[in-house]
Amino acid sequence: MPAAFRTHRRVEWADTDKAGIVHFARFFVFIETAEHEFWRWLGLSVHTEIDGDIISWPRLSADCEYLRPVSFEDELDIHLQIAKIGNKSLSYTCDFYCAGEPIARGRLTIACCVCNPGEKIRAVAIPGPIAAKLQG
Repeated sequence: MPAAFRTHRRVEWADTDKAGIVHFARFFVFIETAEHEFWRWLGLSVHTEIDGDIISWPRLSADCEYLRPVSFEDELDIHLQIAKIGNKSLSYTCDFYCAGEPIARGRLTIACCVCNPGEKIRAVAIPGPIAAKLQG
């Protein structure tokens, strides 16, 4: 079963707009922060050297559906779940809750790429050691 991860985040003043609610674009920051925490939880990173190559994960698509607003100092529960592991890509869902109620759902698809300095970025199969940890 693919790995799942949970984290928390308190809404900061900088996350809000003039109306005092979280600006829609901040959810993409929250997703990326949860993603980085997830990789560290697995003992990995979104930017890792394997067999002399830098493996990183450029974004292919990202979207978020907003269900209700949240405000400054609200505590968010963030549930990141791997939705699909492909040969060269990975998709997540990222569900957001506040006080037990769903508030948003994000989706992110990323490509496994070699990103060596001075070379053209190229998609590669997810290396075995990474795939094994992603499977949970």
